[in-house]
Amino acid sequence: MDIFSRRLTSSFLFFLFLSFTEAKEILVGGKTDAWKIPSSESDSLNRWAEKSRFRIGDSLVWKYDGGKDSVLLVTKEAYASCNTSNSIAEYKDGNTKVKLDRSGPFYFISGAKGHCEQGQKLHVVVLSQKHRYTGISPAPSPAEIEGPAIAPTSSAAGLKAGFLVTLGVVVLGLF
Repeated sequence: MDIFSRRLTSSFLFFLFLSFTEAKEILVGGKTDAWKIPSSESDSLNRWAEKSRFRIGDSLVWKYDGGKDSVLLVTKEAYASCNTSNSIAEYKDGNTKVKLDRSGPFYFISGAKGHCEQGQKLHVVVLSQKHRYTGISPAPSPAEIEGPAIAPTSSAAGLKAGFLVTLGVVVLGLF
């Protein structure tokens, strides 16, 4: 393999790596009409959040009717009790974007009367810098198991990315 081909392959792998590490805009629930009272527990946005990975710098995006609903960023206590009177932030525009600017939990509830009590709320956990998402999750240590529950991490996109990076390393190693 000549030097040009090696550089091209190295550049490709570098850009592949960057595409999996940059911040993303994430549509809440994966669809435009997800900010609503769930029809069942399995339809809850928290089920969706448990299957997702959020990193510092990502933004959550809500699409909803701003004339009928709102998104409230609240404390853990307000989330648990569905208290809409003392929110950290209130969004009513129907096209809300909230940047996840730190690691840890974020709590969101609907501002529409009675909606939170019927399950229209969202709890996401943002990974810390030291736990960067690589597509492949290591087994938890015993200390992590004793803590709060951690959402499942399996994803086809992550496995594909890991496979492509491994394949690139093997190809480079052959030359």
